[in-house]
Amino acid sequence: MKYALRFAALIAFLVLLPNANAKDATGTWKGAFDFQGTSVPLVFHLSSAAGVVTGTIEGLPVTPTEIHEGKADSDTVTFWVNTDYEGTTYKIVFKGKIGDGEIDFNFGTEDGSWGADLVAKNSESSPAATPATPAAAPATAPAAVDVTGNWKAAFDFQGTSVPLVFHLAAKEGVVTGTIEGLATTPTEIHDGKVDGDTITFWFNSDYAGTTYKIVGKGKITADGISLAIGTEDGSWGTDMTATKVI
Repeated sequence: MKYALRFAALIAFLVLLPNANAKDATGTWKGAFDFQGTSVPLVFHLSSAAGVVTGTIEGLPVTPTEIHEGKADSDTVTFWVNTDYEGTTYKIVFKGKIGDGEIDFNFGTEDGSWGADLVAKNSESSPAATPATPAAAPATAPAAVDVTGNWKAAFDFQGTSVPLVFHLAAKEGVVTGTIEGLATTPTEIHDGKVDGDTITFWFNSDYAGTTYKIVGKGKITADGISLAIGTEDGSWGTDMTATKVI
C-alpha cells in the first residue's frame, strides 16, 4: 500500500509538472503588424488563470474585440476572435509563444487565406534602473519647434496624388489651424500639440458618405515635417512630407 501511494504521487507530479512551468500571459501587450503596407497597432489585455485565458484586443475594426477559447499551455497561448473587414466577419486564430517580456504571435484567418506575424511587448515591463551619476545635471526637455506657417504636402490615394495645404499656428505647445484639399475644406484640426520636434493632431474627414477620424503624427526636421496620417482604428494610413511655403 505504501508503494502504491508513492507511485500515485509520482504520477500526479509528472502530470502537473508542465503546468507548474507555464509562463503567465497576464498583462497588457503592445505590438503592430503590417497590413497592405500599413502598420496596424494592437493592444492585448490578457488575463490567465488555471490555463484559461480571457481578455480583449484594441485596434481591430471592432474594438475592443473579445477573445474566445483562450488557453495557455507551458509557453504557448492560443485564442480566436471575430473581426469585420469590408462588411464581412472573419474568424482570426491567434497562436503565441511567450518569452521574456514579449509574445511572438502568428495569426490569420481560419481557412489560412491570410496571415501575419506580430511581436507584442509587455507594456508594464521596464528596463532595470541605472544608478544615478553623482552630481549629474538635471535633464531638460527639448524646446518645441515652431510650426507656425503654411505647409504643402501630397499623398497617394488609390493611385491619385492628393495635394494638401496645412495652415498652422503654434503657441506654448498648442497647435491650431486648418487643412485644405480634403472633401470638406477647410478642415479644422483638433488637439494639436508640439512636443520637442514632434507634432500630433486629429481631424474629421468624409469619404463615401462616412465621417472618419484621422490621426496625424509628424517629425519636424530642417527639410520639413515627415507626416504619418491614418484612421484611428488603423485600417488605413499613409505617409507624406510637408514643406513650408515661404
